[in-house]
Amino acid sequence: MGLQTQPYGIQGMLNEGHKHLSGLDEAVLKNIDACKQLSTITRTSLGPNGMNKMVINHLDKLFVTSDAATIVNELEIQHPAAKILVLAGKAQQEEIGDGANLVVSFAGELLQGAEDLIRMGLHPSDIIIGYTKGANKAVEILDGLVEEGSDTMDVRNKDEFILRMKAAVASKQYGQEDILCPLIADACIQVCPKNPINFNVDNVRVAKLLGGGLHNCTTVRGMVLKGDTVGSIKRIEKAKVVVIAGGVDTTATETKGTVLIHSAEQLENYAKTEEAKVEELIKTVADSGAEVIVSGAAVGEMALHFCERYKIMVLKIGSKFELRRFCRTTGAVALLKLGSAVNPDDLGYVDSISVEEIGGARVTVVRNEQGGNSVTTVLLRASTDSILDDLERAVDDGVNTYKALCRDSRIVPGAAATEIELARKLKEFSFTETGLDQYAIAKFGESFEMIPKTLAENAGLNAMEIISSLYAEHSSGNVRVGIDLEEGACKDVSTLNIWDLFVTKFHALKYAADAVCTVLRVDQIIMSKPAGGPSRRDQPAGMDNED
Repeated sequence: MGLQTQPYGIQGMLNEGHKHLSGLDEAVLKNIDACKQLSTITRTSLGPNGMNKMVINHLDKLFVTSDAATIVNELEIQHPAAKILVLAGKAQQEEIGDGANLVVSFAGELLQGAEDLIRMGLHPSDIIIGYTKGANKAVEILDGLVEEGSDTMDVRNKDEFILRMKAAVASKQYGQEDILCPLIADACIQVCPKNPINFNVDNVRVAKLLGGGLHNCTTVRGMVLKGDTVGSIKRIEKAKVVVIAGGVDTTATETKGTVLIHSAEQLENYAKTEEAKVEELIKTVADSGAEVIVSGAAVGEMALHFCERYKIMVLKIGSKFELRRFCRTTGAVALLKLGSAVNPDDLGYVDSISVEEIGGARVTVVRNEQGGNSVTTVLLRASTDSILDDLERAVDDGVNTYKALCRDSRIVPGAAATEIELARKLKEFSFTETGLDQYAIAKFGESFEMIPKTLAENAGLNAMEIISSLYAEHSSGNVRVGIDLEEGACKDVSTLNIWDLFVTKFHALKYAADAVCTVLRVDQIIMSKPAGGPSRRDQPAGMDNED
């Protein structure tokens, strides 16, 4: 019988099957490598010339997009350090709605710089101190780059809004921004409340219909519902609306009962009472002045028959969220069931409801021109589902930009002009520091070069030439000079009208720096044994699935 040695150290302390990684080589550099791999994926999608990624998720759904937020969401990332970058990207997407790619790519570049410094012999804590100083200084410099007079803006001025939104939309749909921006601007301005800070992104809806092209896109004041009306009435104007959440049908009783019928006469009367009851319910709705019933569930045959008799239009909306939006659009209050008393205050109002055929699909268009305009729909047309999804993301970015503008309308020069200026100033700042963290501050500044470099590479230009000419221009005091990707030259962005939002840059900088410092602070990874039995893919060879 062989001697069985007891496990010692951390092996003896933790359960069998755990993994333990520690030290610079095993933990820190491996974490950095995983994050770099993720940022390499998103980096080529940065900017207007960014390449698309084809992602197929676990449900076999295909995504063809250059939107980093969608890409990192649909990639099922397992590595815990890379997940930190994904969370930073998601936080940026939720806070601003744009700039997720900037966060992930910039964080990857910062970690690449950290790896170089670690290999030179710097300790991660020195790097963290340097990066924190660099981030704080970068925010100071960013404040100084804000365009004068941009802090006050009339959010209902369409031209000013388009000027600020153009860069965000162009990064998703390059070349289409001149068509999309006015549509998004119209939609946002229509639903903007008296106090713009309360602007709700959910009030701008997107309806995607196959067929046609981008020039067929329009905005509708109101809602566009996919599907037809239930009855034969297809058009109605200036009508009052009643919304019934529980469906338009005879309700079953809660208790079960038995009815004994002795003669044919009784059976006839029994059926007639049901009819009379349904007619009575529909008549109360008709008497209240409502000409449209919107149902949140099934519509019964008999109820529909009486609705037709009283010339009431019937709409069915299956989604409760869509039903709430409909109530917001029309100002109606949803009633629980058909028998409820209908107060005049509960009724909503629509200018028109009509069934239209757009590209072979029948849609119900609910217009409310004079009403509160609390919901506006952007109707998108394109040839394939992938293009429609990508257009929707561009519209989302534009609407989120409007929301950010309502809170803070400051702008900074776009087209990598801001990044080059930050890189230049941070390098100068690093020379004033005396400790080891000056190397980390210099690397932090150098990392900003990734933006112009990537923009130039994605557009097929010579990155080194572009960066050196940008540095030359900025050193001579032209802080607004950025890259003109169409001509492949450096130009003043105020003539090109390319501006980025201050809040986008500010949050991207903060989130990226925080994520990087979090990753660098990790020096050990301890993983327990995964719970449960072997997964399907780990089955030994020769084992069949039990059918």
